[in-house]
Amino acid sequence: GLVHRLDKDTSGLLAVAHSLRAHTALIEQMQARRIEREYLAVVNGMPVAGGTVDAPVGRHPVDRQRMAVTMGGKPAVTHYRVWRRFRAHTLLRVKLETGRTHQIRVHMAHVRLSLLGDPVYGGRPRLPPGASLHCIEIIQSFHRQALHAERLALTHPITGELMEWHAAIPADLAELVAVLSEDADCRDV
Repeated sequence: GLVHRLDKDTSGLLAVAHSLRAHTALIEQMQARRIEREYLAVVNGMPVAGGTVDAPVGRHPVDRQRMAVTMGGKPAVTHYRVWRRFRAHTLLRVKLETGRTHQIRVHMAHVRLSLLGDPVYGGRPRLPPGASLHCIEIIQSFHRQALHAERLALTHPITGELMEWHAAIPADLAELVAVLSEDADCRDV
């Protein structure tokens, strides 16, 4: 069974148990916050530095299809740090302490760093001033949240061995990062 989920259109690693015993042990690790999950995210905006968002996440009070930071929500903690700055966007490394539905997307939008391409929480994409037509086209045609589950580490539920996996960045996100990097390099950012 699934140990944790990824949002629709998020690429990357996912933990799946092959037995009830393994599933139970991995769920216990998840609840004890011993499974490490790190993501790469391209956000709209330019944070000065990394940070932590410690804000409860629950159902949106009006739109029940969405999640939101709400006082009645479950505790949720997201850590992020700047990996690469562009002219109107930033590539972040994001680490989860908890695993709430849409947590990264909701928390980043809450601190006004919505994920590029996020159809639910993202709003309109920001365009770097004076960007090339190619850059604008790539940004505007990115129709999923720019989020990739890049690293997963856990203790094997049977052997007790520490295990770690890394997933290569998918082609669409790699192209986006390359175009944003080229745009930034051309402008000496």
